[in-house]
Formats: sequence, C-alpha cells, structure tokens
Amino acid sequence: MAAVMRATGVPGTGVTDAEIIEFSAREPECFAEIFDRYYTEIHGYVARRLGLNLADDVAAETFLIAFDRRERYDVAYAFARPWLYGIASNLVSRHHRAETRQYKALARVGVEDRLEGHADRIESRVDAESTRGLLASALAAIAPRDRDVLLLVAWAGLSGEEAARALGVPAGTARSRLHRARKKVRTELGGADPTTVGEDA
Repeated sequence: MAAVMRATGVPGTGVTDAEIIEFSAREPECFAEIFDRYYTEIHGYVARRLGLNLADDVAAETFLIAFDRRERYDVAYAFARPWLYGIASNLVSRHHRAETRQYKALARVGVEDRLEGHADRIESRVDAESTRGLLASALAAIAPRDRDVLLLVAWAGLSGEEAARALGVPAGTARSRLHRARKKVRTELGGADPTTVGEDA
C-alpha cells in the first residue's frame, strides 16, 4: 500500500485515513489500507454484539458500504474509526433481535454450567462469569439506540462525541442515551458498571 501511494505521489508513511480515502477516489485499490487498518477491530466489535455467525458478513458489508460511500467521507476528520463504527452499528441494528437473543442466552448460562468440572478455578473467574451474565441481561434490556451509544463508548473505545458522530446524532442526544444506558446497567448490577470508560459527558 505504501509503495503504491509513493508511486502515485502520496506519502507512504504517516498517511491519515482521510488522505487514503480521498486518494482512493482516484485509485480505488488504495482503500484496501483502510480495510487492513480496521477490519480486525470492526469484526471483533460485531462478534461481541451478534456472535461469530453473523460477524463475518456484517464486518465485510461494513467495508463494502464504506468503499461505496468513500467520496462522501468528510476529510476534515483524519481518522475513519467513528465513521466505520457508525456503519457497523447501523448494520448491527438490522439484527437487533439476534443481538438481544445473544445477550439473553449469555444471561441464562449459569456460572456452574460454565465451570462444571473445573472446581480448581480461582474465585475471581467465578465472579467475572457471574458479572458477565448480569451484564448480558442488562444489555438485553437496554433500548437498542441507547445500547449503540453505550457499546461504542465501552467496547469500541470511542469518545461520546465520536459516538454521536458515528450515529449521526447530536452530542447531547448521545450523552442522554449513554446516561440512560449506564443507569440501567448500574441498576442491574447493584451499582457497579463495568462499561464505564472515562466520564459520561
């Protein structure tokens, strides 16, 4: 990729996502660098939300849509992560029933079932598995739009502002949804909130 960009007049090192996307309007094959940079993390995010069965297709579709829309990308934003996560979230929302089913299934799996035959496991593992089930139950109960913001912040590592941009909503709306979602999680987990990353604002 770097060699292709050097050969065509674009610097090979320190190239931003925005520069690659802009350049790919003339040299479409350069968009492969965006795929290489982000596919693994987008796939992992989708897998956590929908399971491995759907992750391959949804992650691949995310990049097909991004490629088709690359000429509309706002190059004022150097990094494409929020944009890609926004596309992925929109695709995940088409499968909200599958996502809710996954969380409910995780919530039903008891600690004893997970650890049967492994009595020598440390107590912290038991606690983690128990919390995971409760968290899954809480996520299943959150409204899909609120869950999108929460998981973009907690699992994708986006800021509140980036999550708002990814979802195409005002920052205040994203903050309200994040606050609602975290309140629900805290209620379900008795005051704890493993999804907290930074501040709600």
